Amino acid sequence: MNLISPPAGQLDIEVVFDLVCPWCFLGIRRLRRALARRSDIRAELRWRPFLLNPDIGGSGMQRHDYMMRKFGGEERARRLHGTLTELGLAEGITFRFDLQRRVPPSVDAHRLVRFAAQQGSADTLVDLIFTAYFSEGHDIADPSVLTRLAVLAGFEREAAWRFLASGVEAEAVHAENLRAHRLGINGVPCFVMSGKHGAQGGGHAIAGAQEPEVLERLMDVALAESAED
Repeated sequence: MNLISPPAGQLDIEVVFDLVCPWCFLGIRRLRRALARRSDIRAELRWRPFLLNPDIGGSGMQRHDYMMRKFGGEERARRLHGTLTELGLAEGITFRFDLQRRVPPSVDAHRLVRFAAQQGSADTLVDLIFTAYFSEGHDIADPSVLTRLAVLAGFEREAAWRFLASGVEAEAVHAENLRAHRLGINGVPCFVMSGKHGAQGGGHAIAGAQEPEVLERLMDVALAESAED
């Protein structure tokens, strides 16, 4: 007898994140691990920008100055980075905070992710940008760095360079950041899950770099609720 597997559940996941947020890198890796364990779920990730440092522009801020402003000093930052480094190893992430010299603005990186989403390659690009910044210490506000990463994600070099130089999607990034705050999101990562394709502003939200088991439970809740409608 041939057994036919039931169709995969359809899940929309809005990922509200910032590309300079180490907890977002960790949380998204855990989300991917949760999804890899669930062959019964077919998920579409929708990348929603959030700006942790909207006042940082230009070439960014010296890391020491940023650490003083955000954590009150290097010692507290070192303790936090030690925790993140240990947690990251379990998810295949090598955090190298020692390689970072500046904290860059993330608007251009978010713009590029939106551009990649139109071509269906945003998932790949997000991981490339996170790795470049947190594991390799590259400046992800540098157009040459972003262009190189776009090429690795499958873009033509000239097309990526022209897009970054154009300023296109900058207003959209700021609008999405404002939307997140209006929805009550004040920390990232935040995952909004819905069993209804294309849901806007609905679904179940969970914040933080949650363990895969926690994320799976929320997936099941979203899918069950969708099945009842």
